Amino acid sequence: MRNRVAVMHGVNLDALDRRPAQHYGELTFSQLERRIDKYAHELGLDARFFQTNHEGEMVEEIHKASDYADGLLINPGAWTHYSWALRDAVEVSGLPMVEVHLSDVTQREEFRRLSVFEGVSIARFYGKGVEGYRDALVALKEAF
Repeated sequence: MRNRVAVMHGVNLDALDRRPAQHYGELTFSQLERRIDKYAHELGLDARFFQTNHEGEMVEEIHKASDYADGLLINPGAWTHYSWALRDAVEVSGLPMVEVHLSDVTQREEFRRLSVFEGVSIARFYGKGVEGYRDALVALKEAF
């Protein structure tokens, strides 16, 4: 049964409680992960979490993910807009990937509208806060 999801958080997500609440909500990072884990269990999925502020570490973890996951749920943070290395790592992994963002990136600065993951992600959710993670988990479950 395919039900293992690598939930990967990128740069600055660990400082969620210090980011502007109007964009990112009121949850702390640990509260966010607990909520995602609850959603995963409700959907019969097994979530494994990873967070880093170092791009190379994220690339390495994506490379390893196929050993322990059937799909990727990634909030790359600012790497979304410029990290072709992460995009390539997702492609190399061969795993279905869903991109998620807490804020509505289409209603923010122009640079935030570009996603280097276009073409390698099966879905993209943004602007729904923590509920976007539930939608992302559903999309992955359907991809399995």
